[in-house]
Amino acid sequence: MKKIKFCCRNFKHGSKSVYKSLKIEYPEIKRKKKDCIGVCKACTRQCVALIGKTEMIAAPTPEALFDKLKLRIG
Repeated sequence: MKKIKFCCRNFKHGSKSVYKSLKIEYPEIKRKKKDCIGVCKACTRQCVALIGKTEMIAAPTPEALFDKLKLRIG
């Protein structure tokens, strides 16, 4: 799997807990915090993460985002 990018501005929606949980459960997965990942319309409304350069994963809650990422990781 490619790198998972998180928007620092989205951390207020709860994605910071997802970032930390991924670090604990999947230490082999590369994660990166960026000031902006360029998906602002989705980022202002829900928790988001970007896989690679184009695949956006979004969910209404941090728990749902973490579940979607776990499914994607396999």
